[in-house]
Amino acid sequence: MKIALLGQTGFLGQNVADELVRNGVAFAGASRRTGVDLRDPAQATAFLRDTQPDVILHCAAHVGSFNYVTENAAAVMLDNSRLVLAVYEAMAEVCPQAVIVHPLANCVYPASAEIFHDEAWQDGPVHRTVLPFASTRRLAWAAGESFAISHGIRSVSLLVPNMYGPHDSTDPNQTAALDALISRFLTAQRTGQPEVGVWGTGAAIREWIFAPDLARIMLEIARNPAHPGLERPLNVAQNTGLSIRALADLIRHTLGYTGTVRYDHTKPDGALKKVMDDKHFREVFPSFEFTEFEKGIETTIQYYQKVI
Repeated sequence: MKIALLGQTGFLGQNVADELVRNGVAFAGASRRTGVDLRDPAQATAFLRDTQPDVILHCAAHVGSFNYVTENAAAVMLDNSRLVLAVYEAMAEVCPQAVIVHPLANCVYPASAEIFHDEAWQDGPVHRTVLPFASTRRLAWAAGESFAISHGIRSVSLLVPNMYGPHDSTDPNQTAALDALISRFLTAQRTGQPEVGVWGTGAAIREWIFAPDLARIMLEIARNPAHPGLERPLNVAQNTGLSIRALADLIRHTLGYTGTVRYDHTKPDGALKKVMDDKHFREVFPSFEFTEFEKGIETTIQYYQKVI
């Protein structure tokens, strides 16, 4: 089995690389930091021609915080669209037999949805605030379907919750939401700040996934891409969430931060609940065990304590 890992130096990519190494699985990695710009069809084609992979784990993405995506909406849309289309174009030319695995963020779900049922992920428009990135995740699925029709390429699409964990950026403007909150608490503790501000009331409930858990699932799929149930987009889901208030309390307790948390009620909570239905996931991966949230938070805090 030959694996190509795209975006190997990014947040998810580094977690996937760690999992592959931990299991003794060889892979060829590519990212701009390694000298391969996957937005360029010629460079993507050259890399895949040299690699001739059986499985492509596509972790490359241009992402950031809500503010970052808003400020760079056009660039985020263009870069992620190019990352999708260039890779499929390259696959069609040099390795159409390969299977590509795409993690698709759950922002692809309709703005009105509160429980995310994977059979209904396209039943309405995405929220405008996530449009620049969400539209390209829907494009990834559409490209997969189109290249399957024309070239027989097989794609596996995974609908995933908000990620957190090690290897995320230390730039607050490009960090995932939960990791950014951990970073803010840690900074407040180190600098003696008496409080940490949080938008909203803290009542909103969201689902999260520990990035190493998603890496484990992607390796399992790489080992058996013909696994039944992967023919259509699949929620990687636990059907549970945590309120922002409970999350902040857990981070504060784990860190031993003695300051207070100030909730800014002038800022919106958004939908009160957004969790992912896990019915089909449990049919496909009945024995998969997710990392306990407390352990994942502790591991992520330890990572930020080392890098900040």
